Amino acid sequence: DHISGDVKYHLGYTSTQECSNGNKVKLTLTPNPSHLEAVNPVVEGITRAKLDNNYNGNEDKILPILLHGDAALAGQGVVYEVIQMAHLDGYRSGGTIHIAINNQVGFTTNYLDGRSSTYCTDIAKTVLSPVLHVNGDDVEALIHSLIFAIRYRQKFGKDIFIDLLCYRKYGHNEGDEPRFTQPKLYRAIEQHLNPFQIYSQKLLGENVIGIEEINSIQRLFKSKLEAKLQDAKNIGKLEVKSILEKDWSKFTKAKALDFLSLIETKVSIKNLKKVAENITTLPSSHHFHRKTIRLFKDRKDMVFKHNKIDWGMAECLAYATLINEGYGVRISGQDVERGTFSHRHAIVKSVNSETPINIFENICSNADQFQIYNSFLSEYAVLGFDYGYSLVSPKKLTIWEAQFGDFSNGAQIIIDQYISSAEEKWNIQSGLVLFLPHGYEGQGAEHSSARLERYLQLCAQYNIQVFNCTTPANLFHMLRRHMKRSFRKPLVLFSPKSLLRHPKCLSTLEDFSNSSFCEVIDTLNGDISSVNKVVFLTGKIYYDLEKKKEDLKNKDIVLIRLEQLYPFPKRKIQAIIKKYNKAKEYIWVQEEPENMGAWSFVLQNLGKLIPIKLVSRRLSAAPASGSSKKFIKRQELILNKIFN
Repeated sequence: DHISGDVKYHLGYTSTQECSNGNKVKLTLTPNPSHLEAVNPVVEGITRAKLDNNYNGNEDKILPILLHGDAALAGQGVVYEVIQMAHLDGYRSGGTIHIAINNQVGFTTNYLDGRSSTYCTDIAKTVLSPVLHVNGDDVEALIHSLIFAIRYRQKFGKDIFIDLLCYRKYGHNEGDEPRFTQPKLYRAIEQHLNPFQIYSQKLLGENVIGIEEINSIQRLFKSKLEAKLQDAKNIGKLEVKSILEKDWSKFTKAKALDFLSLIETKVSIKNLKKVAENITTLPSSHHFHRKTIRLFKDRKDMVFKHNKIDWGMAECLAYATLINEGYGVRISGQDVERGTFSHRHAIVKSVNSETPINIFENICSNADQFQIYNSFLSEYAVLGFDYGYSLVSPKKLTIWEAQFGDFSNGAQIIIDQYISSAEEKWNIQSGLVLFLPHGYEGQGAEHSSARLERYLQLCAQYNIQVFNCTTPANLFHMLRRHMKRSFRKPLVLFSPKSLLRHPKCLSTLEDFSNSSFCEVIDTLNGDISSVNKVVFLTGKIYYDLEKKKEDLKNKDIVLIRLEQLYPFPKRKIQAIIKKYNKAKEYIWVQEEPENMGAWSFVLQNLGKLIPIKLVSRRLSAAPASGSSKKFIKRQELILNKIFN
């Protein structure tokens, strides 16, 4: 595997150890980045996925253990977020053992400057978790606390903390000089016996063991270390093995050509109607709000009367058809059951009892096949959790949805350190899907942009997939293709807001049954001789441009939609350029300011093929204006520049 790898103390590892009673325990060390505590939600997600997939929810079968530094435990906000998910239905993992390596060295910051609370473990009070404060020099007390912690967790299924009071012999790392910043502390440490010496003296004083046996144990341990050192020196080439090989044994590592393979994603009209009937029929045993009844009637009519299917229905059809074919689905995020923009309604509530009704329940073979959870108000921890979940669930469509696209900013560490780079660093794969609502509708700076430019900047070596679909059918085929491929890559979808109910953003049953995913959409099938301007774009601005084009009865401009931005569909683009080889002008148009959006990425890729110009909002520090009037004015300027 031609991967870059990582420094050894960030790599993960898996081994099976035999216990004294003959039982075998599988130990997995999850890879972690230097962003302290970012690994915590990932571990919890892996644990929950194994509970769901392998252990039928039996929390006694698996135990998450998190090791913390005292400074990070007190200082990193994700710790609080992870603790808050401990008892939530969608995220609980049966309790975690937290071990704080309390060595009073947060790099060179003195512990008195590292927190305001009395103890580094005071965060445990949030969920009333017990905390065991243990002297690291007292070996027997430490072992007793570990046994107590495991028994507590197994009995009550809750988190417990061990505050291990200890020290670092050589400062933050072996190359550090701790006397620069903690001279008093390290004068004391220099004169302090180490735990081995302290325990040896205790055993000698109690006549439990003799000096010769102590020396023999020491020699044996050193010889084992020397043997392992020699083994390490003899390794010619280090292979970074995945900690999750077994979970991914039936999936391949994607190569460039794999992305070009056509995947069959069609579903017959007969099967579409069958699942549509199931997911649009409310149970007669419950009473529902009149708006809910009308909504589900409208959905049914989309399929059986009008043959015009909107985004929300297409999304539900994608899930239903995948479930029908044996795949699982897990969705989490804020307001995902209903959908932030009230478009999904995967869970509906009865009026009287507020009983939650899963609209996919009738087509699921088991209770866990379709899971959807409204998350608590966290992005960092929840995205980390769902990423961890996806690591051991390649057969399940795992989706995290941001309430608005810019909310993913709060989870940027997970995106940078795990989603975009983990396969290259640690040889671990993920098929996690991110839904990031994106589009300029005059809703201000915060709710316009999901920061498309950031994700495109992360794209390299086919590490992730980036989409901005503009038709319900393309969403349908994209999700199905994602699951039916023989490999998995993280997928980022810039999903719409206004297009959820746009009168033109509709697809027919034939689009689902006779088509496949379109990486690039060119809707001009007639006379191309009059085309002298080719306009490339992505996302909802297409509908604004198309309306303007119709109003003006324009025939010299063709609009080309990039539905898949990465991997960049170079061959499809080259075919478009060849088709319109008499065009005199090539333009990239975007709603985002010049310094944002896809422009830099497009210039880097499309700019190598053709001389391309930009039409966009001007350079800006903020993604969009807070004034709807300014938005309309700036949007009109963009449209007018295209049709001047």
